Amino acid sequence: MNNIVAIVGRPNVGKSTFFNRLIQRREAIVDSVSGVTRDRNYGKSEWNGKEFSVIDTGGYVKGSDDIFEGEIRRQVELAIDEADAIVFVVDVEEGITPMDDEVAKLLRKVKKPVILVVNKVDNAMREKDAVEFYNLGLGDFFTISGMSGSGTGELLDKIVEVLPELPDAIEEENPLPRFCVVGRPNAGKSSFINALIGEDRFVVTDIAGTTRDAIDTKYNRFGFEFNLVDTAGIRRKAKVKEDLEFYSVMRSVRAIEHSDVCLLVIDATRGFEGQDQSIFWLAEKNRKGIVILVNKWDLVEKDTMSTRDYERKIREEIAPFTDVPILFVSALTKQRLLKALETAVEVFENRKQRISTSKFNELMLPIIEATPPPALKGKYIKIKYCMQLPTPTPQFVFFANLPQYVKDPYKRFIENKLRENYNFNGVPIDIYFRQK
Repeated sequence: MNNIVAIVGRPNVGKSTFFNRLIQRREAIVDSVSGVTRDRNYGKSEWNGKEFSVIDTGGYVKGSDDIFEGEIRRQVELAIDEADAIVFVVDVEEGITPMDDEVAKLLRKVKKPVILVVNKVDNAMREKDAVEFYNLGLGDFFTISGMSGSGTGELLDKIVEVLPELPDAIEEENPLPRFCVVGRPNAGKSSFINALIGEDRFVVTDIAGTTRDAIDTKYNRFGFEFNLVDTAGIRRKAKVKEDLEFYSVMRSVRAIEHSDVCLLVIDATRGFEGQDQSIFWLAEKNRKGIVILVNKWDLVEKDTMSTRDYERKIREEIAPFTDVPILFVSALTKQRLLKALETAVEVFENRKQRISTSKFNELMLPIIEATPPPALKGKYIKIKYCMQLPTPTPQFVFFANLPQYVKDPYKRFIENKLRENYNFNGVPIDIYFRQK
């Protein structure tokens, strides 16, 4: 599980440009996830061998200045609460604004590391102008240009320096699978957990966002044994007033990174919304097993084609990764809950399966010979050998004479053939082509 770095600040100071520069520091990144309410982005970065998650709190509600300011305040409060370090971005062109002052007031009370970053400093004159930001009372600052990248190296050195050391994971001889229940607010996550464990462990109300902290529960019933991670906790009603959609995804980042299989609970009465898609792609980019549970199915008016049509719409939204189990459940009536557990266990087993190199070559080489990669610029691509890599998640490498000429459509063809012959239902697959 990684540390989380939150980028905060008022609109149009260059947070998103800085965010994009951070996540492009490494090749195998978790791409920014679009479609979250108000265009928030999530990704991973690595510097000096230290990996951390980055959250860009960009994009705010349009409205009056009061609404604007209140929204920013809530976002900063959430970042303070959840993140391990906070990067406060300001704009040298506009100087200190009243909104910057408001954010600084909050950050001055924080006991977590706060790094002040003055953006758009791309010449010596602006370097002098940046001195003004000492008035925010946050101490020293870093001057960068998010556009050109100048100054970001020193800033990243500081970020990895202030991040707390994570405790070493305790290696268990036979660690239990970790299944996390994620989803947008009020989708029925806590009701689902309570129905599974047979007791009202978590508070359930009609108020979206009643649940809060990720809590582990050891589950050992009906022949199943695993750790169930719920992004939930008890919370007073009066406290439920933050920007809840942003909050739920921040919680999901941690829960997803620390799990083997994600049970994505969606509300059947609302459909597969943008927030659901964002959480799905977070799990996919983190290479976790995924099971989609359509909860509250008992509340939907149905005909003979309802299930098929609903499932088809979801698969259209998650394409091209459509090899994912979708179950229609009801936490209230306990409909198909055991089936959901069985499916999660199957996905876990699919994720850790290993295929012998000899059998893999026997299967795949004739397929490749019958349908070779298209020739490019008169050059023919020959694939002579393939194998599964010894990694925690399914990754396959194909050795070719001209791997750089193999395009994405052919990679999808290979993946489809893999899924036709092996059961990787619910599991993302990585396919690489390398020089033989």
